[in-house]
Amino acid sequence: MSGAPVAGQPPPAPASRRLPGQVALLALAVGLRRQARREWAGSPLHRWMLARPRPEGLTGSPPDPRPGKAENGRRILLGDFTFAGVTLHAGPKGDPWDRPNPSRRFAVALHRFDWLRDLLAVGESGAVEALRLTLLWRRTFGRWNGFSWDPEVLERRVFNLACGAPRLCAGASDAETAQIALDLARQGRHLLATIDGPARAAERACAAALAGAVLAGEAGDRLTTTALDRLTKALAETVQADGGHASRSPQAAVQLLLDLQTLDEALVQRGIAPPDEMMRAIDRLVGAVRFFTLADGALPVFQGGEALRPTLVAAARASENDAGRTLPAARNGYQRLESRSLQLVADAAPPATGPWSVTACAQPLALEVLISGRRAITNCGWSPDAVGPEALRLADAASTASLGDLSCGAPVRGLQARALGPRLIGADAPVGAKRQQADGALWLEMSHDGWVRRFGLRHERRLYLDLAADELRGEDRFTPVTDAAPGEDPRRFIPFAVRFHIHPDARASLARDGKSVLIKPDGEETGWWLRNDAMEVAIEASVFFQDGQARRTSQVVLRGQVRQEAGARLRWKLAAAEPWPPPR
Repeated sequence: MSGAPVAGQPPPAPASRRLPGQVALLALAVGLRRQARREWAGSPLHRWMLARPRPEGLTGSPPDPRPGKAENGRRILLGDFTFAGVTLHAGPKGDPWDRPNPSRRFAVALHRFDWLRDLLAVGESGAVEALRLTLLWRRTFGRWNGFSWDPEVLERRVFNLACGAPRLCAGASDAETAQIALDLARQGRHLLATIDGPARAAERACAAALAGAVLAGEAGDRLTTTALDRLTKALAETVQADGGHASRSPQAAVQLLLDLQTLDEALVQRGIAPPDEMMRAIDRLVGAVRFFTLADGALPVFQGGEALRPTLVAAARASENDAGRTLPAARNGYQRLESRSLQLVADAAPPATGPWSVTACAQPLALEVLISGRRAITNCGWSPDAVGPEALRLADAASTASLGDLSCGAPVRGLQARALGPRLIGADAPVGAKRQQADGALWLEMSHDGWVRRFGLRHERRLYLDLAADELRGEDRFTPVTDAAPGEDPRRFIPFAVRFHIHPDARASLARDGKSVLIKPDGEETGWWLRNDAMEVAIEASVFFQDGQARRTSQVVLRGQVRQEAGARLRWKLAAAEPWPPPR
């Protein structure tokens, strides 16, 4: 099979595999540099510099495109803060900042001010409570705190506070408004100082520019100008020519688009012309989000992130003016195939490398399938709120094949992850893809070499979408490409598994023959048969992450064995079940 890239596929990733000692040295260097910056950030001189010039107040009111949940806001009014699956009971008019947090991920969400839009969605009473909580926060953490001022936390707090501050301060005194404006200026300036690499650089510069756009006077003008300059440079690297995000995460693309659209509106309110690079990025991202939007209005779950509500996707596409344009077949390394009832997206490119890989997944050739516009076969998604979240970035958590008990790449852990972030290493093996269309059918042939180094086997996934019969046929093949490693017996049998994770709204049941699986998406009466020639078929537990929560679901696991010298293949077919009893 040809390994030449197809249209919409990024060029091959540079080699990113590092020896353990090299990773450790890089982590040490980054950790030392970061510690030096933390020491400087906490110094009195730095705090003095952050406070000058002082803003003259607030101006403008940029709309937050991410809708708040009034029911969550009402719970906060009662003193119950629920984030990352746990609840802190502070009581009515309580102080959540003066209590131990149930978990680190809870603390991250709390200090990011993710709750601000929920309180503002309640109305005047919510705005009053939001003001009280914000003033309580500044009393404890406003000057400096290593955790609450960490870039992971600071970026979203600056964005949320910039969107909410005008409404927050509508009922505030002049002194309280001045305090919040000063806090926003200080945090926006510090946020710019945290940009030390390409990952999240665009998102941080965007948040800082938004803060500047809502601050009146010289303070706002200077912050906006500096941040827009940083944003222009960052977008050139973050947003690819086809609109894909450099991380290859569809969710990251839509989130950045929402941020940029908010900033664009804020600049319009201030009478500031947005940079050309920013407007090009918005146009490109809109095209990418349109490509990734599936029939149910949501995005596929690939390469980090979790399932997003269709309302967020719709908000990002609200200004779209080319909805009737024909979609490309490929974008950002992903392939789309469609028939009357089936819609399929496959990951046909390597994951991101280096700093971009902190949310990347070692799940080559993964796919998602919609049936009649309803999600049927999906991937688990990924959430940092999960228990053991890094396991969800490996092949077993996606609808693809896995070989033996090893992964074809894994995130770094421990102290190295604290310094570098959980970067993915060893997952940059070449990926090839070839697509054809003829005689009422679509072919997609993909391969990756992630198993070659350890087993000498290439995974090939061949998909055949019969447009006339409206069915999908697949073949997963392990092909020998090198001799066995020293000490390895080429005649040894290696177990493999091909997984199909089922969406929580769908159901999978095993037929009496112990082989065929009936998949019923929500609303489907007859369902679709997943037939196969696997040695063993099982339905096992799985999980699906959406809106920060894990939903229980199931997965179909097709198992077999492969010999390194001979290879192996597994064939499967997805076709509509006949109604029973048959119509007369």
